Amino acid sequence: NNVETLANVPWILVNGAAEYKKIGTPESPGTKIFCVSGHVARPGNYEVPLGATFRELLIDKAGGTGTNKAFKALLPSGASGPVIPVNDQMLDTPMTYEALGKLGSTLGSASFILMDESTDMVWAAYKMIKFFKHESCGKCTPCREGTHWLAKLMEHVIHGEATAKDIEKLENVAKQMNGKSLCALNDFAINPVLATLKHFRSEYMAYVKQPAAVAPAKKAAPAKPLQAEPAGD
Repeated sequence: NNVETLANVPWILVNGAAEYKKIGTPESPGTKIFCVSGHVARPGNYEVPLGATFRELLIDKAGGTGTNKAFKALLPSGASGPVIPVNDQMLDTPMTYEALGKLGSTLGSASFILMDESTDMVWAAYKMIKFFKHESCGKCTPCREGTHWLAKLMEHVIHGEATAKDIEKLENVAKQMNGKSLCALNDFAINPVLATLKHFRSEYMAYVKQPAAVAPAKKAAPAKPLQAEPAGD
């Protein structure tokens, strides 16, 4: 149990489990502290009942992006959870463990990282893969070797040196790693690749090496893609 779980215990002991279950939804009772960061006008920790919509939190409370740019994607549990695209349907989805599962992600610790439409999702995935490669203890071969090759293949993509076959290889390596190590870090490490390929595959293909006559313009990766612009007073 983490500190947030244990912090609920005194309130439940004083008021009773029945009262606690009146907050939130039947499947996801209680409140949750959402840590909101990234491209957002008012970053911070927000405690809201589970079942509130993404719109209520990200737009009404956190103020949207604070710029003329729209939200593009959300990491709902930090780098560990699969990224999900942000659109009107997603914004009107209740924030519960079940609803996040249906979106193909997980609520986890609710460490929300928002990315606006200026974010290069391939570059963001590359940075997350480098993080997991660094954090791997190296005990389990699938994680040790898998994160190494994911990072190596992502470097080829970022530098415009990858082919369509390399994109397939990147996806295959990630899929072969799934569930093959002792701890969860190995499974977390594949999420940036598989989720961005699922939702933003066209951005990968824009990096694929092609003949000069038909090569798409390469987007320059921002130096700090998740640093929000200063919000106004």
